[in-house]
Amino acid sequence: MSERLPDPARIRALVAEHGAPLLLLSTQAVRRQYRQLAAALPGVQLHYALKPLPHPAVVQALHEEGSWFDLATNGEVDVVRQLGIPPERCIQTHPIKRDIDIRGALEFGVRTFIFDNPYELPKFLPYKDQVDLLMRLSFRNKEAQCDLSLKFGVAPPEALALLQKANAMGLRVKGLSFHCGSQLINNMKYIEAIGFCRQLFNLAALDGITMDTLDIGGGYPVQYVEPVMPIHYYAHPIHSELERLFPGIRLIAEPGRFIAAPAMTLIASVMGKSERQGRMWYYLDDGLYGSYSGKLYDHADYPFMPLAKLEGKTGPERLSVVAGPTCDSIDVIYNDIMLPELECGDLVVSPMMGAYTWASATEFNFFPKTKIVVVD
Repeated sequence: MSERLPDPARIRALVAEHGAPLLLLSTQAVRRQYRQLAAALPGVQLHYALKPLPHPAVVQALHEEGSWFDLATNGEVDVVRQLGIPPERCIQTHPIKRDIDIRGALEFGVRTFIFDNPYELPKFLPYKDQVDLLMRLSFRNKEAQCDLSLKFGVAPPEALALLQKANAMGLRVKGLSFHCGSQLINNMKYIEAIGFCRQLFNLAALDGITMDTLDIGGGYPVQYVEPVMPIHYYAHPIHSELERLFPGIRLIAEPGRFIAAPAMTLIASVMGKSERQGRMWYYLDDGLYGSYSGKLYDHADYPFMPLAKLEGKTGPERLSVVAGPTCDSIDVIYNDIMLPELECGDLVVSPMMGAYTWASATEFNFFPKTKIVVVD
């Protein structure tokens, strides 16, 4: 874990300069993750999904690496516009859109949009000469940390009929899209989805619908607490199946977590302590309503350690509870964790906090969102 963390002395210096809590953002980690995934999925256009970490420094670093971008809201459109990202390197992937969302993306210059149900199709009719559509499929997956086919995607048995309906309305459907689920440990779900998409491509061709794009979504796992398969092994069967079944087709992926998660480390401080029912309680200046929001919304866990432990300082441990700063009893980050005695002002560290943390944090109880400092 230490290779992901800044030197403890530098952590203390940054806290002395900026205060705590603090999120340390490494653009080098962003670049490293992008390069690893690009090498594991050659020939696939990686569209970074801004949702988990829409920070300008992340977007700029990825643009310099040659990345493409996956946008879902007009706010995300604004981020890439302000950084000078060419609109032709972006797609709009939210399956459910308002007219203002379609117009906002079109005014920026985005031309590729997603749909997944018949009620969305009339929304595109005023712009049918300007838009290319991808139809999103649903592949339910209880194994994923977040089943992203629960809310979106057309069920496979209904897919051909929806494709035919869009075509009959004069809309240009260029391809298919799916998302097998986020933090997906079992890579075989991709193989199932890719195989079905090949069948649907063939059936569509029989109806005169020629498609040239396949979007395989995101979901590639990262190591939080438990180890995961290295990405080059994980992606190998996916790449092989794409090469076998979709030669000559434009291939898109939408990585978010894989690129963003290792990019940030949270430094928080102990703002108070108490002993309750035989356990020590430590109250941090960040919590579930803040940067640890991913424990609720993303079902994620994060490594957690006192900074002193990284400095080689250890002591007797006892059963403890770690809570956030708000006046809400749900704001408990870790129950029954073994920790050495901590004092007010001590610093604690959680790496792997780039994805779905700051992005989903609130300012509940008027505790402000944690400051991000770019460290390289």
